[in-house]
Formats: sequence, structure tokens, C-alpha cells
Amino acid sequence: MPVLVFPQFDPVLVHIGPLAIRWYALAYIAGLVLGWRLLRMLVRQAPAVATQEQADDFLTWATLGVVLGGRLGYVLFYQLAHYLAEPWQIFAVWQGGMSFHGGALGVAVAILLFCWRNHVPVLGFADRVAVCAPIGLGLGRVANFINGELWGRPAPDWLPWAMIFPGGAGPIPRHPSQLYQAFLEGLVLFTVLFLLSRRDWARARSGFLTGSFLGGYGIARIIGECFREPDVFLGYLIGGATMGQLLSIPMVIAGVALILWSGRRLPESHRPSSGVLERDGLRRHRRKA
Repeated sequence: MPVLVFPQFDPVLVHIGPLAIRWYALAYIAGLVLGWRLLRMLVRQAPAVATQEQADDFLTWATLGVVLGGRLGYVLFYQLAHYLAEPWQIFAVWQGGMSFHGGALGVAVAILLFCWRNHVPVLGFADRVAVCAPIGLGLGRVANFINGELWGRPAPDWLPWAMIFPGGAGPIPRHPSQLYQAFLEGLVLFTVLFLLSRRDWARARSGFLTGSFLGGYGIARIIGECFREPDVFLGYLIGGATMGQLLSIPMVIAGVALILWSGRRLPESHRPSSGVLERDGLRRHRRKA
């Protein structure tokens, strides 16, 4: 069966004098800007949790959380020994090396500090941010594909879209796992969260959308990693799992816990009235009789 060959995109989108704008940087910028525009709309939905001006201010906080958290997460989770030996390399972000899990922690810290400073409800605001997050995740995975990095595991002979990535992957047909992850972590997760955000009951359960994001991303990442080649410097870890899968397990647990917890904190306006409860009790009594 014919095998696709990676088209060897130039990782640099455009050169402006000495400045090189890379696809990966563009993905970060586009994800932040599109997420910010969506956040301005979401914060005004009932129950409103912030103003559009506050959503504008949060863009700076989110950018710092993503960049600083993503870089520090990569250093701590993936190549700590290397960066302890050469700590100056921590600042060489142009050489690559960002961690989503670190970026998520960075944004979580940014949300806590921003909400504390601006007297904004933390979980309500986090719910709105969670809906926006998959936009950047999906674009980031597309940039991984364009860069020809983080390729997949060897694919079976019958797979029609198996692809050869010449840049270090060898002449082996592989899964284009970057596109799988863009689909799951980006398109599917965003669609689910956006549709949920249109439901009054989901917005009323503070923490529900945040928990759905954490659990949904963790599951999508665990599935995607089944097709992705593990990092050479780490390989397979406990039970044949990858680092990405191990880091995603706590996210799934936290997400499920937050979803369950949010259901116990429904405001009075979204709980059944006493009349409804009495009628339901009367119906049950009649059925028993």
C-alpha cells in the first residue's frame, strides 16, 4: 500500500528581517487571542461572573501562566537532570520544550491570583476559561504536525494515512498522532464544552465545566498517547505508560471529583421547589398504595 511522506513544512512561517515567526509561536498567539474573544462572551452569560474588561485584563495573566508554567513544567516533568546540569538552557525557549500539564498549572495559578485580586468567583471564572482552552490545544497539536515533531508509533500496514516522518523518525510508516490529538484534545473537547456551556444547569454548577475539561482532556490525552511515540529520553514508564499518560491520570481523578462536588452546590434557584418535591412524594406514595 502506498505510504504518505511528511511534506516537510518550513517551521518558520515568515522572516521579518532578523525576526522569525514560527508556526508554533503563531499557534500560541492564535489560541490566546481566539480564547480571549470567546471568554469576553462567556463571562457575560448568566450567571455573569466577570466583566468584559476583566476578561481583557486576564489575557496577560493567561499568557504568563501558559508560557512560564509550560516551560517550567517541561523542565520539571521531562528533563530535570539535563536542566540541572545546564540551567541556562531553561531560558532557551526557542529550542522547544513546553508541557501542557505545566501550562495548565500555570493558568490555574493565574486564575487564582487574578480572581483574588479582582474579587471574581474562582470556579465560575475557571469554568469560562476551561471552555476556551481547547482552542489553543488543538492549534498547538497542528503546529506539532507542521514542525514534524512528536510523531506517532509505527502504524500497521493497512492504515491508509500512515506517514513517514524523515526528521529522525526513520523510514517507518507511523501514525500522524499529532492530528489525532488535535482532533481529540482540540475539536472534540471544545465542541463538548461549548455545547455544555450553552446549558443553564451546567453554568449554574460552579466547577462543572472545569471538571469536565480536566476529565475530558485527561481521557483524550491518554487515548492519544496510545498512538504517539514516547519521548526518547524517557521511553515507556510504569506499566508501559508514557509520561503524558501518567500526568493525565490525576487530571481525570480531579475532574470527576470536581464534577461530583459541583452537583452538591447547586444554588437554590436551580433546585426543585418544595411544591415539586411534595408532588413527587405524593406520586410515589400513590404508586406504593
